[in-house]
Amino acid sequence: MAGRSAELVPALAAAGHGIDVCVRETAVDGRHPDGPPSAGQVRVQSAHDFLWRAVRGQYDLTVYQLGNSHLHEFIWPYLFRWPGLAVLHDARLHHARAAAHLLRKGAARYRNEFAWNHPDVAPDAAELGVSGFDGPYYYMWPMVRDVVMVSRTTAVHSLGAATELQSACPGEPVEYLTLGEGREIPFSEPERQSARAALGFAPDTVAFGVFGGLTVEKRVPQIIRAFRACLGARPSSRLLLAGNVHPSLDWRRHAREAGIEEAVIVRQDLDDFTFDQAVAAVDVSLNLRWPSALETSGPWLRALAAGRATVVTDLVHQSHVPSIDPRTWQSIDDEPVTVAIDILDEAHSLGLALGRLATDSALRDRLGRAARRYWERTHTFARMRDEYLAVIDRAANRSRTVSHPPVLEYDPLSQARALTAGFGDLSCELF
Repeated sequence: MAGRSAELVPALAAAGHGIDVCVRETAVDGRHPDGPPSAGQVRVQSAHDFLWRAVRGQYDLTVYQLGNSHLHEFIWPYLFRWPGLAVLHDARLHHARAAAHLLRKGAARYRNEFAWNHPDVAPDAAELGVSGFDGPYYYMWPMVRDVVMVSRTTAVHSLGAATELQSACPGEPVEYLTLGEGREIPFSEPERQSARAALGFAPDTVAFGVFGGLTVEKRVPQIIRAFRACLGARPSSRLLLAGNVHPSLDWRRHAREAGIEEAVIVRQDLDDFTFDQAVAAVDVSLNLRWPSALETSGPWLRALAAGRATVVTDLVHQSHVPSIDPRTWQSIDDEPVTVAIDILDEAHSLGLALGRLATDSALRDRLGRAARRYWERTHTFARMRDEYLAVIDRAANRSRTVSHPPVLEYDPLSQARALTAGFGDLSCELF
């Protein structure tokens, strides 16, 4: 999210917008003048300065970039006080909201917010979270209705997520925004071969890769078990795990139990450029996810841009993507761009997909060419920039009455009262 914002903001400013980017105070050098930014100007501000600038009416629109992460907790009070354009990189935010409340012993607030977001669900369902059961059920109840109901516009990066939010919140302004990610010009073949050599791939290696945060949700244990099909079909195959390994993922144990430890390569030291090189270096990119927060995978888009064959989980919010079923190798689309795995047949289908892709170079090349063409049509940076400009214009011209869910009407003196509770009855007045 931060990477895409860093690329996008200068392009929006070049189109005539004056932009303040609000970040943590330690990342800011000095203060800017008290007035608003000029057209075409980008200023990096402390998030603390947003408050008084917004009160003075310096902004026509606030754009909130939100994901299913506790790191975005600080955005919530601003989001409801100054309704703006809420860009959801994940259309399910339950993990983030549960962390915001339950890690601070705010069980009552969590229960209230859960009930307000899901009026059709029995309130007792929230007790699963209160009791510490934070498993796949979190994905069932997205905790996002409050965001959609108060924002001038809500935008998401998948067509299926937009449809789901429009159905859940009829009449509310929800729009699809292209996620533009990947390189306009892919790496040349000599550069690609150099990157392959640096990763330890032999000339005859068929390389498969998993990219980004390495978690159990990305089905890494299932991929490792299924990878035996590759080694059976082509012993020189290799599996690259490129990204930060989550502490809950013991990839080495899974590889050892599957008997493929020597075929697995792990790289956690890649910067943005070498990460893209690694994506281009593999023959097949594996972008599985279950459960899903209705996100669009950035590493998958980079693989499409690099012209790589890809394998994804067949998720409803991505059902518009032309795909092929490995159980039949049939597709209802004229030009499938990926192989899609039915989560209910994952082990079987994944084994079929990896086994064939390890040996069928013509299929890999056909999928890779189609992937690149699909990326050029649907996921370039230029398209994302143009869509952002249009959505920003519509959101800025759409009014929204400031009103927030009752569950967010917190007592501003609650912290002060808690700190002074041991000093007897202290009274104060606010001026």
